Amino acid sequence: MSLIRKMLPENLPESGEGITNALKEALQSLALLALWRGRFFEQAAFYGGTSLRILYGLDRFSEDLDFSLLQHSNDFSLKNYESFLRNEFNAFGLNLTFSVKQRSSEQAIESAFLKTNTYECMLNIETPPDIIRLVHPGSLLKIKLEIDTNPPPGFNTEMKYVFRPVQYAIRSFTLPSMFAGKIHALLCRQWKTRVKGRDWYDFAWFVSMGSTVNLEHLEARMRQTGHYNSESTLTADMLKDMIIDAVDKLDLDQAGKEVAPFLDNPSGIDIWSKDFFIEAARQIMAEQQK
Repeated sequence: MSLIRKMLPENLPESGEGITNALKEALQSLALLALWRGRFFEQAAFYGGTSLRILYGLDRFSEDLDFSLLQHSNDFSLKNYESFLRNEFNAFGLNLTFSVKQRSSEQAIESAFLKTNTYECMLNIETPPDIIRLVHPGSLLKIKLEIDTNPPPGFNTEMKYVFRPVQYAIRSFTLPSMFAGKIHALLCRQWKTRVKGRDWYDFAWFVSMGSTVNLEHLEARMRQTGHYNSESTLTADMLKDMIIDAVDKLDLDQAGKEVAPFLDNPSGIDIWSKDFFIEAARQIMAEQQK
């Protein structure tokens, strides 16, 4: 059995899409392992949907790997980790293409892309022939990495441990700090007329987990992006009003359709209504600062 096959469920998903998503999650784990070997987490932390999936058990698939530097740097580049990523993928029998997107000096977010051949991966894990026949030999599995090189202050981190494919450690935002980032995305994401249902799904998940919100970090994020300019300190009551106002404008049908393909159990959104999200907003509590 190949090393990459050992990272997948014993019973493979029955669809090509399901197998592709399982492979992507395995590649995400390989990328994190490679970054750990490169001592990446001494200067950066993991956050976002994939961190919630891998480290905290979020029950939806997430596509990208999102990171934040611990301190602002103009000199940082993901290119410095290419050799670690390439070596790790090669050790698991996978060829890797790695590229970093050029950014201007004014841009704080740096992006990079990992790519490997989908068809070769499926052969590697002994995918049933009837599914492989549907895969184009030139198709690629892609993993996007993004890192904020000018992070807003006030976040907290912790070390989390992963035991597959081998044991390694990841520095991650704490749940209250990640909740702050998620609420910032929910309130401030610029998707024009589109709705990112994943933001709302994750919002309800944080509430169900009883997570508090790091208001200091949320306020810093909103000030950095120009979405909060008041001289007053952001309070939990003010935040609840902001979210309830956003719920009033929310297109629930569009939000549900956007998130459904990423869910392990799509029926989990059957309960969605504006009253549901308003009640979730009312349950928000601020993290007590030390």
